[in-house]
Amino acid sequence: MNTIPRPSATQPNAALYRRLESRVRSYSRAMPREFASASGPWMMDSQGGRYLDFLSGCSTLNYGHNHPVLKKALLDYIEHDGIAHSLDLHTEAKTTFLEEFDATILKPRGLSYKAMFTGPTGTNAVEAALKLARKVTGRQHVIAFTNGFHGMTLGALACTGNAGKRGGAGIPLSHVSHEPFDGYYGPKIDTADLLRQRLEDPSSGLDAPAAILLETVQGEGGLNVASPRWLRKIAAIAKDHGALLIVDDIQAGCGRTGSFFSFEEAGIAPDIVTMAKSLSGMGVPFALTLIQPNLDVWDPGEHNGTFRGNCHAFVTATATLRHFWGDPTFTQDLHRRGEFLAERLEAIAAACDVPAQVKGRGMMRGIDVGSGARAAAITAAAFDLGIVIETSGPRDEVVKVLAPLTIDDDVLANGLDLLAHAFRSTGAQPLGAAA
Repeated sequence: MNTIPRPSATQPNAALYRRLESRVRSYSRAMPREFASASGPWMMDSQGGRYLDFLSGCSTLNYGHNHPVLKKALLDYIEHDGIAHSLDLHTEAKTTFLEEFDATILKPRGLSYKAMFTGPTGTNAVEAALKLARKVTGRQHVIAFTNGFHGMTLGALACTGNAGKRGGAGIPLSHVSHEPFDGYYGPKIDTADLLRQRLEDPSSGLDAPAAILLETVQGEGGLNVASPRWLRKIAAIAKDHGALLIVDDIQAGCGRTGSFFSFEEAGIAPDIVTMAKSLSGMGVPFALTLIQPNLDVWDPGEHNGTFRGNCHAFVTATATLRHFWGDPTFTQDLHRRGEFLAERLEAIAAACDVPAQVKGRGMMRGIDVGSGARAAAITAAAFDLGIVIETSGPRDEVVKVLAPLTIDDDVLANGLDLLAHAFRSTGAQPLGAAA
């Protein structure tokens, strides 16, 4: 198989999009092509160009585009007139998913969550988690963290740190404080200890929290990684102070950091876990809030959504669990590929003539080049070479690689070669090399 991208030389006519689509669009500005089809790690545009996808739908396509096993499961279900939309009615598709999720994911990990099917986006899963935490505890305040990102609806946005995103709300975002994430003040200051001190000081001004909400790896915030020790400390703090621990696993979960849940390495069992993105396996909208059984105090219909019964997503999610997560060699391969990615990115960073730092974990890694303008130049140069890739971080200073977890080794290696070339061609170049 050809492992080299073949980008189109010209942009398509975008007059229709400029005339009819809102200015809010963003990815299409950085990647100005009209995409027509996709398979595995490849995306094809309407001019016949081929691009290597190092974005993966922002971790929505962990298994690549249109994986044949998942596609066949969905096509077979549709062919036999399977129910597509079901609200929260019982369906065979939901039954099969719940059985598989329990047998393949929960029981082997000693977990016993109840599944709450929310509206189909991650932000709705977070909204449900926040609402439930406040209902269970009778408190209003939530502790989130610097550089966290949890969604664009008002409750989730209040927990998000990014000023640009928060500014779009148009109203005050309240009942949330943003405490320093692990490493925020550098390696010598333990921010978990600071949080405990604040909560135990009756004059700190920090209200007793209903929940502590965090990502184990901050995807949009710049690939900041929480250590297992820090996570265990935060879990203990939540328990000691009567707060629920919510782990937002929407981007870091479903294998992106090396295990199905990103918190497994820390040995913790959060009270609530939010999931979405790659949960369906092939980009079909699907979000889930997992809650400890004793916290399931909802009244019927107290939180709902018209599209909480997406049976097409149940079908592809079930196929994903069976095909990938039922096979222990898949996780082993994830670890190997994640280490390969880390080694290659370290080499690129070490060769730069500007300060550069590799960040992240597993197959969720990138290079902090210290400048949003520099990172944007690198990703633009990469796109010109046929690599679909984005930036993250508070100033968009991290070049973030989110390649499919299933990408062939030689395709990944060639893509990283092209990424290294993009670094060289934009001033973040190897010492002594020509631009």
